[in-house]
Amino acid sequence: MTSDQGYALFETSIGWCGLVWGVAGLIGIWLPEADRESTRRQLARRHPAAPEIEPPPAARAAIKAITALLAGEPRDLGFVDLDLTRVGDFEARVYAVARTIPPGATLTYGEVAGRLGDRTLARAVGQALGRNPWPIVVPCHRVLAADGRAGGFSAPGGLQTKARMLSIERAQVGGAPGLFDDLPLSVRPRRPS
Repeated sequence: MTSDQGYALFETSIGWCGLVWGVAGLIGIWLPEADRESTRRQLARRHPAAPEIEPPPAARAAIKAITALLAGEPRDLGFVDLDLTRVGDFEARVYAVARTIPPGATLTYGEVAGRLGDRTLARAVGQALGRNPWPIVVPCHRVLAADGRAGGFSAPGGLQTKARMLSIERAQVGGAPGLFDDLPLSVRPRRPS
């Protein structure tokens, strides 16, 4: 059986992740599950046409860079090709802006909307990022609500995963006191001194 899609599982510092690719680039990324089998089940459910196979060179390079970034190494994932045929024009524009945010930095939903030319689109930006099929490559975890509030995060683990990823990237998160105070100290992002 041949397929123009495939997926691979890989272990990172935050848990087991998965990557799905097709001929036009990455189709999706799944972050993180506690174990390999949970990740496999989620990918098989969301992408039933994609068999688990050895990743091609571009997917291997993406896996290597994602794993390094989640281990605390500053990595730019801008080289990773995405299959944008599966998202609308507005989402593609939001994802392009989000991809410009470097590790350790953050923007607000309003700032992303402003870069799109209309700050009143902040809510629509949040909704687009909530549908992001490529978390970490499209670093939606680096986008916060106004006044530095956490906002949302639709990947497994929710805000705890978002906080942990920001912490790994050594992001300094300002904003309202108590932003991530309900999370364990080990996963909280740093506050500016």
